Amino acid sequence: MMWRDTRRSFLATSGATIIGAGLGAASQQAIAQMPGERPKQDASIKVLNPRNRVPVSLIIDDSTCLVNLNRFAIPQFAAAWNNERYAHDWRKMPLEIPDSFVRRFGEWCAEQGVKGKYSIVPYPACVGRLDREVPGWTRKELVASIDLVQKLMVPNWDIHPEMVTHTRVIDIETGHPYPKFGPEYVENWRWTDDKSAEQIADYMRYALQILKNIDLPCEGVTTPGGFGNRVLPELSQATLMACRDIYGAEIPHYFRHLYAEGDRSVAPRVEYASGLESDDPKCVVSIIGCTGDWTGGWDCSSRGQLDRFITPDLETGRMVEVITRGEPAIIVCHWTGIHFNGEEVGFKIFREVVRRLHERFDNLIWMKNSEIARYWAAKELTGVEQSGNQLKLTAPFACESFTVRMPLLSGGPPKFESDGTTATLKPVTSVLSLVPGTYYAKEREVTVCVDLSKGVSRLNV
Repeated sequence: MMWRDTRRSFLATSGATIIGAGLGAASQQAIAQMPGERPKQDASIKVLNPRNRVPVSLIIDDSTCLVNLNRFAIPQFAAAWNNERYAHDWRKMPLEIPDSFVRRFGEWCAEQGVKGKYSIVPYPACVGRLDREVPGWTRKELVASIDLVQKLMVPNWDIHPEMVTHTRVIDIETGHPYPKFGPEYVENWRWTDDKSAEQIADYMRYALQILKNIDLPCEGVTTPGGFGNRVLPELSQATLMACRDIYGAEIPHYFRHLYAEGDRSVAPRVEYASGLESDDPKCVVSIIGCTGDWTGGWDCSSRGQLDRFITPDLETGRMVEVITRGEPAIIVCHWTGIHFNGEEVGFKIFREVVRRLHERFDNLIWMKNSEIARYWAAKELTGVEQSGNQLKLTAPFACESFTVRMPLLSGGPPKFESDGTTATLKPVTSVLSLVPGTYYAKEREVTVCVDLSKGVSRLNV
């Protein structure tokens, strides 16, 4: 079923007949977004992962400032479906996920080098707009919460809107929720059906503008629930337009899909690439998660499934599968489950996952979603041409730690020509010691790591 290939586990238990109806064509759309232009790349040259390491990242959904989204979202979901599907005792849930928890979580992640994406729902469950006021909290408390995100989270986390409310659809002309109830007027379900890319982009622009008003940077979006599920090409194009229009994002990205099992690739998809040889190249990147939410769930209905990430013997689990095959291993969770109504079930699970990963692997590199998106854009869209002992790199986008492997054609150290300067690269004794400006040679092969500038660069090998 379609929802197994997307991300919200709760979609499978929230109107399966509605969500699954007529999805033969939609399931094909899951891979139908247009890749766009691609440059020539010499087949003898292999663009590797950054520093020849495997990117890992954490995607946190349903987070915002102060508001415990579940407490206010669940009764709205129940009203939309008009049945007992959402029989949670939401009144016992705390109103707030406190900043003290945000601080402990953010500081621990910084100590461990953990990076990822942290949603900030701009108008959480219609409680209040973060750029105006949130009833139930003072203005001072709201400003302090936003300030905490800016100072503590932003350095290591991408900030995404998870559209406007994550519950009811807002009429962007009035700023109020539509008066109608039902799945067609909830962001998580059917509102995007049959919408054009421009209509979806307008809605994204509304969400992005609220975050811009409170000085939070943003290069991408996260879709709430099934948002965009039936209009995937339009969703991709809307992300490209909206993030460029509001933030001037060079490489917009979005999180919509996850594949929690099987051999299907979870590598990012670089879509709608155009103008690669112009002064204004464009593309949008689909970031794909590789796990289910096994940290406690969006509604705190599960105590988690730690060993599905990585087993105690460190030998198996979804993260081991994906890391071993060299693709970005992106964990997906929900902030509400990380906090788990104050029990911190998800946080405890995640800490153990990180401990096991660091014990098992020595070749990981934690990256923000935007950093992964940029690297994959450079990986797929940089022209690579070899002529004699020189490699010409034509990059529409700059990229840190760009790493390539090629035949070693001479005995001397490689030289990198970029931005009018030439630097001799330094040797390292192992491939895992690579940092920008270094190379590793083995037999007749050399692996080079450089900070790639936009435009033409040359490697002399």
